[in-house]
Amino acid sequence: MIDNLITVFGCWWCGDCTWVRRFLEQHRILYKWVDIDNDENGEEFVVTTNNGMRSVPTIVFFDGSILVEPTVSELQNKLKTLLPSSEI
Repeated sequence: MIDNLITVFGCWWCGDCTWVRRFLEQHRILYKWVDIDNDENGEEFVVTTNNGMRSVPTIVFFDGSILVEPTVSELQNKLKTLLPSSEI
């Protein structure tokens, strides 16, 4: 398992957040989940990062890069650059 790789800011009711979480879990990638409905600091980060929009999922990687509402291929490609030896 890969630890401390990413933080996912999202909401439990968000379909895109659900598939991102499932994808990460299927690939055994540990992540920190921040539910912005229950975390004011998390919500503030998302809104500030996304120019006033409450866009989720907002995913922050350990290298400082961010993906917002990524497609499956965008998430896969990003993870491949961070984890070149993994089977993602």
